[in-house]
This record gives sequence, structure tokens and C-alpha cells, in this order.
Amino acid sequence: MDKDFFKDDKAYWQIADEVKGIYMSDGSMASLIDFERVLDEVDLYAFANWDDGELVKGPDIGRYKVTCTFMWPERMMPDPRGAKRLLPFDCDVSFLKTVLQVPSKVKSYDDFKPGTKKPKMIDMPVWLVEITMPKDLMTDIRTGSVELEGQDIDFEDLDSAYEQDLDQQETQDIETQEEADEAFEG
Repeated sequence: MDKDFFKDDKAYWQIADEVKGIYMSDGSMASLIDFERVLDEVDLYAFANWDDGELVKGPDIGRYKVTCTFMWPERMMPDPRGAKRLLPFDCDVSFLKTVLQVPSKVKSYDDFKPGTKKPKMIDMPVWLVEITMPKDLMTDIRTGSVELEGQDIDFEDLDSAYEQDLDQQETQDIETQEEADEAFEG
């Protein structure tokens, strides 16, 4: 990741242009949805602050990989343990602490740049997280299965197995409660 990601005060406005470009491109939007689906399937959002990130760059679609860069305020750094969830799936994750210049709130004339009608820019410390993900992983997750450690795992089978276990546990809990009620009454 480029250490000078936000090179100047224009970077703040470039983020908005980047997001607008995504909405204008069906291909970028589809790739971003597949990218997010993978993040959701590996339960990344169960870790602190991962669901609060903002897309600032990407998706950069290469031949075999897709890269997206997300941003968080410094005090809301995403839990690095969440990033570890992506590593077994051949994803690359890098963190960078940097500064983004944002316009200050205008309360008086002193808050403008001298001789202009533009607000002064202030430094806001942020975390950037760049995630590079294989395209085949995005395709596998979309179809509902992924190969892990030589095993083909079907997510529908996995989900139904969890549901069956929950149903069995619920049935056992009801039977246990009924037995306890009978013992108490008798």
C-alpha cells in the first residue's frame, strides 16, 4: 500500500469521485458485491469495527485478484484478528495508519483559507486497510462452496448441519424441561 495514499487536500474529494465511479459501473458494482459476500461468509463483520469501514479505493480488478481499500477513523481501528480470517483463503491484508485532510467546520472568517471562500483543511488520522482477494474465491463463494485444505465445502450443507444441530438442541431442551416439570409436579 502506498504510504502517500492521501497525497494532498484533494484526496478528500477524490474519495467521493471514486465511489461515484463505482455506482456508474455495473462491473465494478458486481465485483464489489462479490467481494463483500466473501467478507461476510468468513464472518469478518463479527470482529470490532469491520462493518464501519468506508471504501476509498477500488475495486481494482486484475487478472486473478481484486483489491479494495477501506478507511476507518483512528479511534475505530478494525480488529486485526478479523483480518486473520482472510489469510487461509489466500487473501492479502495490509494496514496503514495515515492522515487525511478534511475541511474544517466554518464558524468564522478565520476558518477560511486566506483570500478564498474554501475552508481550511485539518488533519484527521485514519486507518487504511487494503484487502487483495483472489477472483476464484469470490466465484466459489458466489456459487456456495469453497475448497479448503483439499476438501470441497458446500455452504448450504454447512448451514443445514447447523440448523439440524440447533433443532436437535431445541428438542432436547424441551424434553429436559418437560421432565423437570414432571419431576416437580410428581
